Amino acid sequence: MTIKSVINLCKRVFSRKTSKTIAKTTPKKNAKKSASNKTNIATASFDNPLVFSRDQHPVSRQLLSPSALKVLYRLNKSGFDAYLVGGGVRDILLGLEPKDFDIATNATPDEIKELFRNCRLIGRRFRLAHIVFGREIIEVATFRGHHDNASEQDKSCKKTSKQSEDGMLLRDNIYGSIEEDAERRDFTINALYYSTKDFKVYDFANGVQDVKDKVIRLIGDPETRYREDPVRMLRAIRFATKLDMQICDETKAPIKELSSLMANIPAARLFEEFLKMFIAGKAVANFEQLRSYNLFGYFFPAVEQALNQAPEEQEFLLAFIKLAMENTDKRINNEQRVTPAFLFAALLWYPLQKHIQRIKVTTQLTPQDVFFAALNEIMPEQQRSIAIPKRFQAVIKDIWILQEKLARREGKRAFKTFEHLKFRAGYDFLLLRAQIEGTTELNELAQWWTDFQEVTNDARIQMIRGVQSPQGTKRKAPRRRRKPNSKPTE
Repeated sequence: MTIKSVINLCKRVFSRKTSKTIAKTTPKKNAKKSASNKTNIATASFDNPLVFSRDQHPVSRQLLSPSALKVLYRLNKSGFDAYLVGGGVRDILLGLEPKDFDIATNATPDEIKELFRNCRLIGRRFRLAHIVFGREIIEVATFRGHHDNASEQDKSCKKTSKQSEDGMLLRDNIYGSIEEDAERRDFTINALYYSTKDFKVYDFANGVQDVKDKVIRLIGDPETRYREDPVRMLRAIRFATKLDMQICDETKAPIKELSSLMANIPAARLFEEFLKMFIAGKAVANFEQLRSYNLFGYFFPAVEQALNQAPEEQEFLLAFIKLAMENTDKRINNEQRVTPAFLFAALLWYPLQKHIQRIKVTTQLTPQDVFFAALNEIMPEQQRSIAIPKRFQAVIKDIWILQEKLARREGKRAFKTFEHLKFRAGYDFLLLRAQIEGTTELNELAQWWTDFQEVTNDARIQMIRGVQSPQGTKRKAPRRRRKPNSKPTE
């Protein structure tokens, strides 16, 4: 018997074993359907999940956070069911290093709090338990149930169950079984549960197959699920760009039509979504996807309005935004520090300039007063969409003010600007402006400050002496009034 024939024989034997395994895990109601297919594919259901034993999946306790394991073990030891769920399981199946270790359990939030002294309960819309281990937080959620199956008492209680006129869930604290919880999950790739009791992965929605096929698919009717929580539209885009997956046709079809639902999302929650979309190494890809689905305007209305104007009206805006996002992505992927304030400053810079030009034409204010008048217009408007914390608002303002300070280098001003706490952020911002606008003045200014940082202190003094003061900025010394001569009295 030749080597080739031996290999073929092994393949036939292996394929028989595989088909038997698949047949065992296929639900009875799908048996007829799978029998008619040329190849048998295991199909999960919420009543009959696919179960993958330890030798059929790569999820290992060695890949999990020790803190997550402590939580799982204690919940199990106390008689509760507990599973690692969602992103932690999904990422391991994709061969990625898991970062989120979320846990689902049949213990209620109050029961979880009794078990862990380091627990704090958060959220009104979704009641969650955060188990704090130093800087690491393990999020524990009680199995969600269907609102239709809730008791009349729970349905009538606004703290437990509440829905808006648009179908958005304002309170979602109906608890249920693991099967109901899986059905309430957003995407199939997140309806995966790993148990430390038997080391098995439970797949309720064919998530393992979608992970293999690299497909983002909503569980249930897409329109209903988006109405329940419009942020799912953002999550679909974010998972697609983050995991290099494709959104399936049924899942992406209603997004543009339902994009107006984003207006119902609180500004504080949109700030959190901004961080996930733009401060995670995929800013450019998410920006392009959000614009294609008409969702970007709910983050930055003024920017979206400017981008939709004639090309000459937004000459530098689009290029500047993309360059700032590219630099942010590079820094994050190189594990360098970034601040959301820098990206906010870049996104709002040209809309701010438009406000400044309009105020200059209609008023006689000083340049400084014009800047603050424009700032007081654009920031409250932006705050209505994204609740930017004050600590970031201060940095945004510093970056913008530094653009004017960097241009004024005469006398002691250059050293004062150089000693500014946010000098580096302002300087980096100047480099981006010079790269996009490309004017001789900006390029020379950017190069001057680059050289200023690299030379000795004596050389810096010489550089400052070589700077010509802008016309009209020299202040005349005030004339001293001469005291009248006192005449002696006769």
